[in-house]
Amino acid sequence: MLAAGSLNNALENGLRSNVDATIQVEAHGSAEAARLVAEGQKDPAIVSLADIALFDSPLSPEWFAEFATNSIVIAYNSDTDGGQRLAEAGSKNWFNPILDDDVTLGRTDPELDPLGYRSLFMLGLATEYYGTGADLRAAIPTREQIYPETQLISQFETGSIDAAIAYRNMAVERGYDYVDLPVEIDLSDPAYSDAYSTASYELPSGKVVQGGVISYGSTIRHQSPAVVDVFNAHTTSQYLSEFGFVVPKDYPRFTGNVPHDVTD
Repeated sequence: MLAAGSLNNALENGLRSNVDATIQVEAHGSAEAARLVAEGQKDPAIVSLADIALFDSPLSPEWFAEFATNSIVIAYNSDTDGGQRLAEAGSKNWFNPILDDDVTLGRTDPELDPLGYRSLFMLGLATEYYGTGADLRAAIPTREQIYPETQLISQFETGSIDAAIAYRNMAVERGYDYVDLPVEIDLSDPAYSDAYSTASYELPSGKVVQGGVISYGSTIRHQSPAVVDVFNAHTTSQYLSEFGFVVPKDYPRFTGNVPHDVTD
């Protein structure tokens, strides 16, 4: 399985115990994972990504399944001064201590994974939502904040950062506190899809990704009974909820020409 970095812990410590097959998981930022497959550098049996838009390009499978959602939060380390300042600011003013350089912030690379560009979407939407004097998308991000998705929250443990723009599941699975953001900017609520879509980012490939509700998708590239069993456990089991993901009642939701033995 080639998977989004934010799925890594759930796959390693949740999915494995739900299947009989031996699973080999390799995790990257979703944009990077999609590029590796599209360029023939990786040939996994299953691909699971954090943004279904990447199945349109650079990948173009015959079908895929949406299987989970998430939200953007500001995770923080309550044991640091910066983390405590962010906690005190709360969901109404979290950006002020960051702008004042009282909080060291981590985020991921928008060129490599959806969390990176969704962080920028959130900052842009937050500028309008809060009516801030500063353009948060321009004022907050710096190159020094960039960490790999699979290592972002672990930077709390090394003392490298006080807070991180992260997916909710990343904070939940490691037991860290987080500031919930308003649904108008956290990319979690379909009711705000039109507002989310006003944000965009151009990937190095030239593909422009639009803001939207966070939705994870998966597809099978090399089918066998064992692969189908793993895929079905991955996309239909409630184990993901234990790791902080949200699994809507109407998921998995299939798009494309789906093989009968997968939907059965």
